[in-house]
Amino acid sequence: MKPMMLIANLSEDALEEKAELPELQAYAEKQDLPVLPVCAAMEAELAGLDEKERGVFLESYGLEQSGLQRMIVAGYRLLDLLTFFTAGPKEARAWTIRRGADAPAAAGRIHTDFEKGFIRAEVISYHDYVTCRGEQGAKEKGKLRSEGRDYRVQEGDVIHFRFNV
Repeated sequence: MKPMMLIANLSEDALEEKAELPELQAYAEKQDLPVLPVCAAMEAELAGLDEKERGVFLESYGLEQSGLQRMIVAGYRLLDLLTFFTAGPKEARAWTIRRGADAPAAAGRIHTDFEKGFIRAEVISYHDYVTCRGEQGAKEKGKLRSEGRDYRVQEGDVIHFRFNV
């Protein structure tokens, strides 16, 4: 009844060759389950590296993301979740909601008063937020938009909620 995925802990050699996967993948296909090959030994080694070394290490294996990162992405996909952000002068936060949630429901994840008194959401895509160097730059370039109650929150939205209680 609950969503599931199979995580295959392979040796470094097997991860590169994917030799041990066909039998597991055949089983997973019959059960309609996703399979995620990882190497726990490699993940342990990655944990001890700084960000630059991590990138070089992953590149040497032809990988873009660590097994942990791929597991998180697969889990979000499996559970039909997405992430939106709130950002202010002192802090930025990531919030998780179900895909398809409207703006008031997203506001309610932060505080129930935000949902009850929802007026509008000021939204910037993550890409525009970074490219424009924040809210002010996005506003100046016309990338900040005002959305109402029926707006469906998208992956990576940076949102400022307007509310009144």
